[in-house]
Amino acid sequence: MGSIAKKGLQQYLLQLQQHPLRTKAITAGVLSAISDIVAQKITGIQKLQVRRLLLKVLFGVVYLGPFGHFLHLVLDKIFKGKRDKSTVAKKVLLEQVTSSPWNNLLFMVYYGLVVERRPWIQVKSNIKREYPKVQYTAWAFWPVVGWVNHLYVPLQFRVIFHSIIACCWGIFLNLRARSMVLKKA
Repeated sequence: MGSIAKKGLQQYLLQLQQHPLRTKAITAGVLSAISDIVAQKITGIQKLQVRRLLLKVLFGVVYLGPFGHFLHLVLDKIFKGKRDKSTVAKKVLLEQVTSSPWNNLLFMVYYGLVVERRPWIQVKSNIKREYPKVQYTAWAFWPVVGWVNHLYVPLQFRVIFHSIIACCWGIFLNLRARSMVLKKA
């Protein structure tokens, strides 16, 4: 069994080297699926909501993987691949004031409008009420992840590392969104 896992990892690393964007997109989609399945089970949903699951996979494949891929490439170009602590701090700060607010806002809009099919007025109201809490929580959590990612993780693995942590973050966001729906009901 160990050799199967080893061959699978070797194949994955080969795909990551030959097709980095595609591999990161698929990885983000798979991890989005895992995140959503766990969130559905934790919230007590008995029968798996396949439509919701597929929409979350779509978000991971179409947005999260590609966005992360290009974000890390751009950050490495801006900072010329440096990994000293001062540069890492600048990367983390830039990431937290640009992509973090955008990603959380986009997720909340997508989740409300597309996944839950709520009208814009309800989504907007939810964002006004919940976005600050989500973003402040993100700013308490993600800088540590970014620091570790930029300081210790090689460029080709940063999106994957980020996606693994984002799997847990996605569970948090799903549970937060779900608790808001339950409070209203």
